[in-house]
Amino acid sequence: MITIDVKQLYGDVAKLDRLAEYLAKAREMAGTGNDVTLTGQGPVWLYLAVAHELHGLAKSLTYTSPVTGPVTIFNHNPF
Repeated sequence: MITIDVKQLYGDVAKLDRLAEYLAKAREMAGTGNDVTLTGQGPVWLYLAVAHELHGLAKSLTYTSPVTGPVTIFNHNPF
């Protein structure tokens, strides 16, 4: 299981013009064929872009926060 703290992708302030950089970093952190969890502070647009970017690379993607607990975004595990 790989956990990506979205805040680590951008630092202090997320900037839309740096989206390609954030997505490349997320791809590198997630690897291929892994179960990935997204967590941490971040703008909704960044969460959506990362989820879209990891679809097809990650086996499963989950969002988690203290408020929601784990929420499955997609799961392509064969079980």
